[in-house]
Amino acid sequence: MVASLNKLAISPALPMSITYEQPLNERIRTCLRLEFLFEQASHAMLGQGATDSRNTLSCLIDTLNVLNRGDLKAEFIKELERLETVLSRLTQSPGVDQRRLAKILEELHSLRDQMLATSGLIGQELRNNELLNCVRQRSSIPGGTCDFDLPYYHYWLERPHRERTQDMQTWLAELAPIRQSTDLILHLIRESSLPSQEIAASGLLNKSLVQTTPPCQLIRVTVPASLGYYPEISAGKHRFSVRFMQLHMDRRPTQSPDDITFELTCCAL
Repeated sequence: MVASLNKLAISPALPMSITYEQPLNERIRTCLRLEFLFEQASHAMLGQGATDSRNTLSCLIDTLNVLNRGDLKAEFIKELERLETVLSRLTQSPGVDQRRLAKILEELHSLRDQMLATSGLIGQELRNNELLNCVRQRSSIPGGTCDFDLPYYHYWLERPHRERTQDMQTWLAELAPIRQSTDLILHLIRESSLPSQEIAASGLLNKSLVQTTPPCQLIRVTVPASLGYYPEISAGKHRFSVRFMQLHMDRRPTQSPDDITFELTCCAL
């Protein structure tokens, strides 16, 4: 981990590869869910139709539900402070790109200050928005946001694309500090360790988790896209397993009989 941090470099991924990730604690699990939702919302906003706007709002509402925990802001502030402390120790280490390190530390400090300046729950302003509240209350009902159920929503969806986009950009801007914090935390943790080549004999690898301080937070498995198998990752406190499975559309997946070579990264920072 120290060597990886000193270099502050990303190991190149396999060409045409797929990376599967398994979080090992609730904080990283939340970050991955937020990253997924923000990416989905940004992608949906590229479209110009009413369905695209519906998808954007669906992701936005799911994001607010994830952020509903009262202690989440404090958890993110604590994590930003922890990373700032850890990386500050590298300022005198040889081989470190000091300009890049200084930029990362400045960003961590700025995001922490933005989070501290936020009052109440993250996204509280959005929870007070009448349109979003209407949609949110009906979203738990299958088909509950149908046009006849929410004429207010139907009216908004029929507005010009430019106006809808402005509204959505404004709403997502309210969540910019948490999105930027999520992106930076995951970026640093993914960079914290270098991958190793592993072989899953007959499609299965069992491995002990090396006890480090801090402990491993994220397991990443990278395989060629052409492999034909996908990994199922399960982990406990001391051990984890990677089992490569073959998908069958008409029956349950089966474990690979072949030895599978893949890249494994146990991320700890």
